[in-house]
Amino acid sequence: MTTKDSHSAYIAAAPEQFRAMLGQLRKELSRALPDAREVMKYDMPGFQIEDTIVAGYAAFSKQCGLYVDSAAIAAHADEIASSKLKATKTGVTFSLSNPISDQLVAKLAVSSRIRKGV
Repeated sequence: MTTKDSHSAYIAAAPEQFRAMLGQLRKELSRALPDAREVMKYDMPGFQIEDTIVAGYAAFSKQCGLYVDSAAIAAHADEIASSKLKATKTGVTFSLSNPISDQLVAKLAVSSRIRKGV
């Protein structure tokens, strides 16, 4: 994916099938982290409070990912698993056929913020 300097540009350059999903993810992260600034770090959109990236997201060819603090992933592991989403230490991947819910996005974002202490 081409390097972009804003969330809007990133979403516009993402694979077409994921654009609406990424727009909704951005909206939900903005709602869950109202005092966070939208930033681009490592060519990926993120939400930063003070000097700390609390959450980020990315699109790939077949899936998207939400990236948060590893303790937030661990704290919501049962809900992630029951949603049949794949989790790594710091991220949750999802697709059009198995999207992540707005409620889980909000829980992960808020939990990540708490775990990072900002």
